[in-house]
Amino acid sequence: MSGHHAAAVRRLDLGYFVRPAAEAGEPHPRVEPAYGYLVRRPEGLLLFDTGIGEVDPETGAHYRPVRRPVEAALAAAGIGLDEISLVVNCHLHFDHCGGNPALAGRPVVVQRSELAVAREPGHTIPELVDFTGARYEELDGEAEIWPDVWVVPTPGHTVGHQSLVLRAPDGTVVLAGQAHDFAFEYGSARLALRAARDGVAEPLPPVPRWLPRLLDLDPARVLFAHDGAVWEPTPGAR
Repeated sequence: MSGHHAAAVRRLDLGYFVRPAAEAGEPHPRVEPAYGYLVRRPEGLLLFDTGIGEVDPETGAHYRPVRRPVEAALAAAGIGLDEISLVVNCHLHFDHCGGNPALAGRPVVVQRSELAVAREPGHTIPELVDFTGARYEELDGEAEIWPDVWVVPTPGHTVGHQSLVLRAPDGTVVLAGQAHDFAFEYGSARLALRAARDGVAEPLPPVPRWLPRLLDLDPARVLFAHDGAVWEPTPGAR
């Protein structure tokens, strides 16, 4: 990997929301963070997810979001909006693309299938998708958008969900968005795939069809949109 450029990654606090107990599958509501990731590369500054957007009263009552505008989060990192070169959204729900209108004119990388479903009623907040100055770069599957910066489809949470893969000399970093809600879920899926490959008898948990591709990229760190934990491999493990 000697030809790979390093990518500096910084997590941004973009607020939080309250997931109702029934949706969380738990006895109590769960407060979840909304994280974005600032990626510094030789080509420029990339922003992966832009946080919680303005919502309608019904959505606000359901999730009780507390927004930290993307401008404020970037300012805390010493970055201005005009310094962002490229936006990548893992998907277009309101808590991931909410700051996109503040970055009007910047290209937004999204799966074509995700943009299509986001324009259907009930998927997200329409004003966060088709705003003045919206400029989409639509992908159909995997793509290298900058040298050593790959978009890899990770559908499940939505039909067009995607993750960002950053190849670097010190190891591959995956910004997994909401491919899994939590780091332990990713680790569990990885272990389930290992068990299946080792011939462990069924029943075993189902494994996302995209997981083998992600493992082929040998991630050293996997970061998530709604979990501050970071998944890392165990040294020496298969």
